[in-house]
Amino acid sequence: MSNNDVFSQKERNIIILIIVIILGGIILYATSGIFGAFLGTMVMYTLFRNLNIFLIEKWHWPKPVSSIFIIILSVFIIVLPFVGIGKMLFNKAIELQQNPHWIKKIMDAINHFVGDKLGQPDLIEKQLEASSTYLGGLLTSALSGAANVFLEITVMYFLLYFLFVNYKGFEGGLVHYLPFDDENAVAFGEELKNITYSNIIGQTIIAIIQGACLALGFWMFGAKDPLFWGVICAILSFIPLLGPPLIFVPAAVILLADGHNWQGIGMLIWGFGLVINIDNVLRLIIAKKLGDIHPIITVVGVIIGLPLFGLIGLVYGPLLLAYFLIAVRIYKSNKRLSLKEGTRVVVDE
Repeated sequence: MSNNDVFSQKERNIIILIIVIILGGIILYATSGIFGAFLGTMVMYTLFRNLNIFLIEKWHWPKPVSSIFIIILSVFIIVLPFVGIGKMLFNKAIELQQNPHWIKKIMDAINHFVGDKLGQPDLIEKQLEASSTYLGGLLTSALSGAANVFLEITVMYFLLYFLFVNYKGFEGGLVHYLPFDDENAVAFGEELKNITYSNIIGQTIIAIIQGACLALGFWMFGAKDPLFWGVICAILSFIPLLGPPLIFVPAAVILLADGHNWQGIGMLIWGFGLVINIDNVLRLIIAKKLGDIHPIITVVGVIIGLPLFGLIGLVYGPLLLAYFLIAVRIYKSNKRLSLKEGTRVVVDE
């Protein structure tokens, strides 16, 4: 170090690190509103990475053409179905708000069947008032968040295009800058892929089958709106074991309250006997083929994801928590390796 230097090399490194942390914090704060776009980019890249490589390296498609094709494909199989489901939910919510007599009729029937037994005949009415307030806030939040969702999707596809076009540079840079050795970097990427496939593809298959079975049960036992409640069941099935009963148990109670005893009992048997066990059976198969996320991680992830990302948090929440746990596990593996190497150096000396 020369006499004119104000800082030593170590002090310079510390100052640079502080600047990087401050700038990183500012960037994170500025982009916190579209964090879902970055997570969505990682998920979509993982899902379509192999297809992109196949189109470019096997079919010799130009990289921009392959990227645009995958983006259009993903819009049709992922984005548009979500838009359709969102529109269905919104229209149904408006319909329920505009037709309070239908809701009152159902609540009166449930009050007659359940309220008297609990010694609180107006229990359901109180819950309905609280639910109506929540529903109004939910609708307002959905409307105000529509522009942000559009922005996140735009940012996500903008990033995806350049990642698919320059996939080799992106993956090479990722391996270079990740604080893992080559072996752990490969393991991290493989676990990331398996967990993403399991939660997106595997859980979507479970959701579709559970929703279809519940809709069939609603139709067989005479419950109203089988298609709508089938879609709701498919969404809630992302919460293992807990989701579908939130649909078929109230439906069974309403059937019993209306005097349709065998239909109500049949609905309960159908729900607990078939709909619930679909999750158990298919999850085992998916765990063997793709990978598995423990139900506890899924439930906790949903609790984390819903406030952060809204409805899509049913998917993003468990994934984010699973990614975090993978990183922690690899960090512990790196730490153990470092301790072994340090012990070996001491012994050699």
